[in-house]
Amino acid sequence: MRDSESLDHYQYFSADDPTQCRHTSSPLGNGAIVETSDQKIVLLQRSNNVGEFPGHFVFPGGHPEPQEVGIGTHEYCKGSKDSELVNKKVSQEMFESIIREVVEEIGVPATSLSDPLFIGISRRVLNVRPAIFFFIKCSLESKEIHQLYSTAQDGYESTQLYTVSMIEVEHMTSKMPGCHQGGFALYKLMVEALKKN
Repeated sequence: MRDSESLDHYQYFSADDPTQCRHTSSPLGNGAIVETSDQKIVLLQRSNNVGEFPGHFVFPGGHPEPQEVGIGTHEYCKGSKDSELVNKKVSQEMFESIIREVVEEIGVPATSLSDPLFIGISRRVLNVRPAIFFFIKCSLESKEIHQLYSTAQDGYESTQLYTVSMIEVEHMTSKMPGCHQGGFALYKLMVEALKKN
């Protein structure tokens, strides 16, 4: 486990207004930087009918669903084997939920996706909502993903799918929620780290 000073390296803060929503709960969101086989990054433009950030560009994502692994309450005995099992299930759900979100939002089959690679946690300043970000490779080309998007289960949440270069994403970040700007910053840190190795 890293100390808190090291974990600060994985957080990226946005310039959202910090005075609003500071007393609301902050469920953990998730997002994925999905890279196509032709080295493009998948972005969605949110529908104008959604409650948060209508019309903004986002990476596929949502939030983990504890109910998916049979967790319906916060009550369990600390220090027991049950708590170890709960922790294991929560960890498992973190990785499985991002695959589900990507499949539901862009319509690609789960078999076309690599195992998610954790790249860090981003947090909005506006409502301090944290989001865990992953990097996922997709074995499909951009044109195939565009075709599958029309049948995506949660396609109604967005109006358009884009497959763009890293430079193009850079130009789109001003129209992204802060946590997604942070997710992109984490992705760039990962790319730089890989270049150094």
